[in-house]
Amino acid sequence: MDENTVIKCILKSLKNNVGDLMLSISLESEEPLAEEVKYYLKLKERRSGAEDFVLLEKESPAQYSTSINIHSFPEPLEMGQTYDFYVVLGEPAAEEEEQPMQVRLSVEAEAIERAYHLDHTTELLILPYTTDKGNFSLKVKREAKIVKFDEIQLKAEEINISGYAGYLSSENQLSVKNLQFVIKKGGEDPVEKHFPIEMTKKAENIEELREDAFTPEIFDFQIKIPLKDIPYSLEKRFVYRMFMEFHCENEESEHIVITSTPLVLGDRKNKLKGLISVVNKDSGPVRYEVYKKKKKQTVCIRVNDYSLKTRVKYFIKGKKKRFISKIKKLKKRRNSLITKGYKVVFRMASKMPVKSKTIIFESFNGKQYSCNPRAIYEYMQINHPEYKMYWSVNKQYTAPFKEKGIQYINRLSIKWLFAMARAEYWVVNSRLPLWIPKPEHTTYLQTWHGTPLKRLAMDMEEVHMPGTNTKKYKKNFIKEASNWDYLISPNAYSSEIFARAFQFEKTMIESGYPRNDFLHNDNNEETITAIKRRLHLPEDKKIILYAPTWRDDQFYAKGRYKFDLDLDLHKLREELGDEYLVILRMHYLVAENFDLGPFEGFAYDFSAHEDIRELYMISDLLITDYSSVFFDFANLKRPMLFFVPDIETYRDKLRGFYFDFEKDAPGPLVKTTEETIDAIKHISSPGYQHPVSFKPFYDKFCYLESGHSSEKVVKIVFESE
Repeated sequence: MDENTVIKCILKSLKNNVGDLMLSISLESEEPLAEEVKYYLKLKERRSGAEDFVLLEKESPAQYSTSINIHSFPEPLEMGQTYDFYVVLGEPAAEEEEQPMQVRLSVEAEAIERAYHLDHTTELLILPYTTDKGNFSLKVKREAKIVKFDEIQLKAEEINISGYAGYLSSENQLSVKNLQFVIKKGGEDPVEKHFPIEMTKKAENIEELREDAFTPEIFDFQIKIPLKDIPYSLEKRFVYRMFMEFHCENEESEHIVITSTPLVLGDRKNKLKGLISVVNKDSGPVRYEVYKKKKKQTVCIRVNDYSLKTRVKYFIKGKKKRFISKIKKLKKRRNSLITKGYKVVFRMASKMPVKSKTIIFESFNGKQYSCNPRAIYEYMQINHPEYKMYWSVNKQYTAPFKEKGIQYINRLSIKWLFAMARAEYWVVNSRLPLWIPKPEHTTYLQTWHGTPLKRLAMDMEEVHMPGTNTKKYKKNFIKEASNWDYLISPNAYSSEIFARAFQFEKTMIESGYPRNDFLHNDNNEETITAIKRRLHLPEDKKIILYAPTWRDDQFYAKGRYKFDLDLDLHKLREELGDEYLVILRMHYLVAENFDLGPFEGFAYDFSAHEDIRELYMISDLLITDYSSVFFDFANLKRPMLFFVPDIETYRDKLRGFYFDFEKDAPGPLVKTTEETIDAIKHISSPGYQHPVSFKPFYDKFCYLESGHSSEKVVKIVFESE
């Protein structure tokens, strides 16, 4: 078949017969399909890349079918897996040979989630679903909150929404008794409104989705949201997100409320435009709009005053925004020319004589004196004073280097260009700017900065970061990784992931992380007391370290991420303030500055502290979410818990996990402040012991770290040459 021929592969129907998924597929082509060609269905697991092929049986010239048992998938069923489906146009070839053309399998079948399978062998849920781009995939989960929109209408007096919803779980035997629709607005003055739902059990055409006798509990719903019941303000716009509440009962007739993540449209073809209504009220005209956010397809309701004064204000604001956009484009063009100039100078400087035994260190884009580069630097200072060592530092973050008398060079300055171009070694823990061409004489030691829980680089299906897209992000990442001569790995688990996700084929140093040497060599009362006094912290209180990560899709601009502090500090202080204090350590990419004035003496913001290792050392308990900090903190063998109110979104939409985090996390998972307080009180109780998951976790991830990782790395990179 000509490679330019357009062919569509569409899933027309899907049935579940006790774990056998039966697919009917239509192949639509501009040209007649060749009779002699065999067509295969390819299953590919996103995380591991494992794949398998099943021959499609021909039923008519363009109709094919096949059946797959869920236990014959390329990998044994495991929590967090996602399987994508392709039609391969010809016999699959050996790995080294050119592969035949393949086409992603799209979906026209409706309500395919009802063809799910609950596997009692593994207690896992195998859930078919339609991706945002209209393709067919399967997720392996423990629970699923299904909400699909059929129609959204905005009328003169109300918003009408119809669709279907259901709650499925492999663990909790819950029965949905009622649904409630919720709209929420965050910010300084949060608003939450509940609306009743007309629901009927969805039973028609169930035979199209299942061969077995089981009828999934899925409900059609109708919602009417009176515009008069939606709060608004004359001073500013209100933006509401939509949620579904499942009011359930368990076998003991206990009432349980389960809230969905923010509802998404789930159909990129539906632009959801033109849903606008202007209502005249006593205070003046009010504008209502139902729309979807571009990045995440989240469905929102925007409400604002629509007086002439406001319209003029927003008209001017729009003009200003477009003007700023033009200025940014000009600035971007100017920066591009500057970058080209820098690149030319860098190449010229790299032809100059190499400065032997010279090392340039950099941590987190020049913003910190921290992490693995710091540990290696301090070891080299003592054991190899013959080396000349300099730090690459962002000029806004020079204070700790000046204070300690550490030699540094302003990052991206002309002096920096020449120093980087002529240095014999680079020691860096995150990516360098792509335009920097690594000289042949330079050895690049990439230390990296965490044990991977979240999917990385080539293992990420979609990238939600500002200033890039999935294809560009992966291409740039692999280009940068190809410059690395050495890559440090904290354990065998990480080595396998790094090699695949970064496509790294050079020398992997499986040594443990140098930065954790401090946690083994300096873990004593003298060090802990000295740090507390230097940071002016009370010595009679236990310390909780709260260190969450960032969210790819919540940002102000490239490199500046939003963060909502969902932990209620008021409640924490009220319940725990006599015994504990809290220190906040936000990720270096988070741009928020939290006002902790009302919590003076209880909550402290140490986000700008130079190195988190000191905060680990003084903390009695860690609260985090999906940040890799818990792998490091585990070296201290102290309690930790995981505050994860958005775990479904993070696990299924943003990043996904490399292992069953919910099952194997080395501490309890909590979703609310109340649950967090209860967990801390339990940890504080006499006789508390680590959960059974802690020892296997420690043995898998921390077994290499005993205080000598810096020494191991230095011997391989600097002493073996």
